[in-house]
Amino acid sequence: MAKVLLSTLYSFEPVIAAATKVGADTLALLIDHKPSEKQQSSLDIIKKSLGSVLEIKVIKTDIYDIVEIAKEVVKAIDFLSDKDEIYIDITAGRKTKALGLLFGAYARSDRVRRIMYVKEENKQVVNLPKLSYSITPGQHKVIEFLSLNNAKSMSEFAKKVDVSKAMLYKHIKELKDLGVIEDTPEGFKLTDYGRIVVL
Repeated sequence: MAKVLLSTLYSFEPVIAAATKVGADTLALLIDHKPSEKQQSSLDIIKKSLGSVLEIKVIKTDIYDIVEIAKEVVKAIDFLSDKDEIYIDITAGRKTKALGLLFGAYARSDRVRRIMYVKEENKQVVNLPKLSYSITPGQHKVIEFLSLNNAKSMSEFAKKVDVSKAMLYKHIKELKDLGVIEDTPEGFKLTDYGRIVVL
């Protein structure tokens, strides 16, 4: 069993503080596809100071595409052993990167031990709530279908997700209220939130 810290990276201080607090064995850092000078310098410092005592992995992601960042986080979590303790640190880096990490953690909340933010002033760790997406199995079928297909008619849609038309209307209304799907001229589409929920 390893303690794994998934963290955003800009400045090195909060990452080192979080890794120390949890006693991490492995550090997975989300960095930009083209790291800035500051980000690269922070990565180099972390490798020099912690590289001999823990494994350091780099996950390159887009800066602003929250859904793609969340997908990479889910892939990283799914790759880890079920016995590993997973910690999430959203302190450093752009807000969009931190949100992608957070949303990916929510998609696998059952695997995450703790989500944290390190205060800049005193490096004290603030524990954040560990939320999950409350999607029913029926709603999940609707979301999965929409992630791969366009709904041409409600009858066909209901048949494909194996529910009555009345139940499908109910699921669609609930998912629209949650902001998971939206009605467009081309039909129902997943929002970014919907694309994350289905991960």
